Formats: sequence, structure tokens, C-alpha cells
Amino acid sequence: MSHIGVVGEMSKSQIAGLDIAVILPCHNEAAAISDVVRDFRKAVPGAEIYVYDNNSTDNTAAKAEAAGAHVCQEPLQGKGNVLRRAFSDIEADIYIMADGDGTYDASCVMELVDMLLDQHLDMVVGARADNSPEAYRRGHRLGNMMFNRVIALLFGNRFSDIFSGYRVFSRRFVKSFPALSTGFEIETELTVHAIQLRIPIAEIPTTYSNRVEGTESKLSTYRDGLRILLAIIRFVQRIRPLFFYSAIAIGLSLLSIGLGYPVVVDYFKTGLVPRLPTAVLATGIMVLAALSLAIALILNAGSSRQLELKRLKYLEYPRTRRGR
Repeated sequence: MSHIGVVGEMSKSQIAGLDIAVILPCHNEAAAISDVVRDFRKAVPGAEIYVYDNNSTDNTAAKAEAAGAHVCQEPLQGKGNVLRRAFSDIEADIYIMADGDGTYDASCVMELVDMLLDQHLDMVVGARADNSPEAYRRGHRLGNMMFNRVIALLFGNRFSDIFSGYRVFSRRFVKSFPALSTGFEIETELTVHAIQLRIPIAEIPTTYSNRVEGTESKLSTYRDGLRILLAIIRFVQRIRPLFFYSAIAIGLSLLSIGLGYPVVVDYFKTGLVPRLPTAVLATGIMVLAALSLAIALILNAGSSRQLELKRLKYLEYPRTRRGR
């Protein structure tokens, strides 16, 4: 037996006693799902594999069931809705998340699981290394790079691939994760949640391949890109309200000063206010700036309290250990 084979057998034996769940969100993945289920069954023989059929119009559910997966139906459309349901329904010690389109390499999943257990982590991300030029569409590649930089700037630089759908989680991460997103922005929420709580996390490069013939990407470059951008803005507003509303206050203040400065200069020169509407507008905008700053201070106190509650909820669950 090769060295790699020995390591693989050791990894599987060392996780005996742990319940492992593989979650595969699917929408019209009939061409690939059978092989994906079989690949994960081979990679993690003791795992329970759950295929969440998200309103497929083909025979995804039938093929997944025939391959030996537990098939669950989620009528609310969107990957975020699927994961919220899965995280609520499934009880396990380790959760593996992947897509049902065959783009993620199941054979390396034990490397992610071993890192989670050996380094006492709560999330390990399989960063996509595109071995094929066709694996990423150009728009997706550019958007991924741009959003990774935005997240690093706003929340912290801990990941190189925030949109990877290949992840391994501990129980305490899954059960303390709010899962508020509905669509493809769920990966962004997972990332921001981990960074905000300073949870122990890691990233491993994994193979990312072309989609199986007969399947197509459900991600719209522009529509979902806009949804992700709006989600990031919401995360900043909710998680960093002091930064968010202070930035608005500064912008309004600068606008007020720009409008009011000529009025003030004219007043000191002539003793008159010839542009009264402009003066009133500048004053109103400055009042809004002051209100925005007050909102920033109030919401920042509430955000700190929410962070404390999230941390306490996270700490309610014990760390995942080998053999429990």
C-alpha cells in the first residue's frame, strides 16, 4: 500500500466515534450528483450524506437517493436557505459542505477534516486552485478577486477565497451560526462570521475542476454579484456600525461645508445671506451628519453586546475531538 493510502486509512480510523455529515445543496444536478455522492462515500465511508434538493426540475433527487444519499427537500429557493435548513436539521460532530456539481475534489476531504481536528479548528476552507482555465469564468474570477480584497479591507485578511463552497465545520460553529442569508452570499456570511468572532480557522488549496457536462452554473455574474455587494454593505452596517455611520457622517459634513462655505464668506464680506435656501440646506445636512454620528455611537454599543452573545453561544458547545 502506498504512503498516501496508509495516511488515508489512518485518518479514517482516527475519526471513529465521530458523526460526520456531508451536505450537498443541489438544483438540477442530475448529471453529476450520483458520482459526487459515490466519491464522498468512498472518501469518508462512515459519513451520512445529505442531498438537499432545492426545487430541481430534473431527476436530481431520484439519482441521489439511488446513490445512497439521504434526500431532503427545501422549497425556499437559494443556497442560503438550504444551508440554514441543513444546519438546523442535521446533528453531527463534523459537517462537510460541498456542491453537487462535481467541481470539488472529494478525495482531499480528509485533509480538511484532519486539519480541523489536529489543529482544533472550527472551519477549514478548501480554497479553489483552478487547474483548468475553463473552471472559472472571467467575470467570476475578477469578482472573486475584488470581493476578497473588499472583505480583507473591511473585516480582516484571513482568507484568499471567501466564496469557496467546499468547507468543513465543527459542531459548535454550525450550531452558533445565524445563517441569515438566502442565496449565494451565504459563503460571505460564513466568512464574516468566522472573522468577527475570531474563530480558529484555516485554508487549504484544493482542486477545482470543470463542471460535469450536462450541468450549468446557477451563479449569475451581475445579479448575484450585486446581491453579494449589498450583503457586504449590510454586514458592515450590522457588524461595524461605528465605521459605517461615521463614514456617512463625514460625507454629509463635507457636503455641508462645501455648500455652506460660499454662504459664510459672503456673509462676512457683506453682512448679508443672499443664498438663504443654500444656507438652510447646508444646515440641514450638517444636522443629518450629527444624527448619523449619534446613531453610530448608539448602534456600536448594541453591536458589541451582540458580539458578546454570539461568542457565548459559540462557547456553549464543546470543542470537537477525535473519538469524542
